[in-house]
Order: sequence, then C-alpha cells, then structure tokens
Amino acid sequence: MLRWKPWLLLLLLLTLAGCLGAPMAPMVETQPPPPPPPPSVRQPDQIILEEALRGRAMSDAEVVELSDRLLAAGNSALDNPKTMARLEILLLKALKSPDKRQRPALLRNLGIIHYHQGKYKKARQELQHSNELNPRDARTHFYMALLFTHQGEIYQKQGKTKLARHQFNRAAIEIEQSRKLAPNNPTYRQKLKQIIRQEQ
Repeated sequence: MLRWKPWLLLLLLLTLAGCLGAPMAPMVETQPPPPPPPPSVRQPDQIILEEALRGRAMSDAEVVELSDRLLAAGNSALDNPKTMARLEILLLKALKSPDKRQRPALLRNLGIIHYHQGKYKKARQELQHSNELNPRDARTHFYMALLFTHQGEIYQKQGKTKLARHQFNRAAIEIEQSRKLAPNNPTYRQKLKQIIRQEQ
C-alpha cells in the first residue's frame, strides 16, 4: 500500500484545484514559419504564378523571368485570359518596387499583356515608356511594330491612306530595329505581314 505524506497530498490537491496560480501553458516555440522555398525551375510556371499571388516572395528579376516565359511566342498562356489577368496583377505589384532596374522589362511585359488583351492604347503607353528607359530591347521594338501595324490597318479600313502609310512606315522602322538588336531571332526576320497574320 502506497503511503502519502500529508504535505505531498495537500500540494497535489492544491495543484489540481488551481490554487497555486494560473495553470501554466505548455511551452511552445513561437518561431515564424519557414519561408516558402524559392521557385524551382522544375515547377510549372502556372504554379509559380499562383504561389506568387498568394504571397510567395519573388524578386523583380524573377517576376521578369516568369513573365518572359509565360509571354513567349507560342505559349498557351497567351490565350488564357485568367493567366494574363493574374500575370498583370503580379507585374503591377512588381512595378511598385523601389528598385527600378527591372522597370523597363516589367513595363514591356505589361504592354505585351495589354496588346494581347486588345487594350492597344495602354499597351502603346507602356511599351513607349519601356522603350524610353531601355531603347535597346528588341522585344519592345517588335511589339511597337505590331501596334503601329494594327493602327495602320485601322486607318486603312477607314480610308485614311496617308495616316495608314505613316503607321506602316513606323512599324517597318521598329521591326528593323528589333532585327538589328536580335539578328538571330527568327520571329524578327519574318515579314511584318506574316507576323500580323500569326498574331490574328
């Protein structure tokens, strides 16, 4: 038979009754959760985009790389309005960064999105601003050529041949500039009419 000492029994009863003060909470370490792993090259870009919108930290350079891949010619993301809208949000967020080194590429990619969404006025403003910041980007010149050609076709349909010709001349200058800056890119070596046909 177990014999309890009276003082031990009293201590046990007081502890159980809570008379010795507030019960102690279990000790739990309160460290912040570990940061999510950086985007992996193996992860599909759609997943990386989703995670970035949910709060995964990405540098402006990573945002540019991701958007470059998603906006590449032939990527199915160009035909997905939901993906384009999400990418637009990510680019707008990155443009608020105090670091301005990636600003030309961010603006260019935002202009590309707006071009594919049919928001030509916005696209033109963003691409022109990007070109002012970095006039040596072939892709910016290429999309400027597409915009000038689009505007030329509108003028042509309206019977404004002089204005149409002016836009087509500007498009030719832009496409030539993109060819000079990236001579090995086969897209820029095509004739402008072929490029427009592909875009449509």
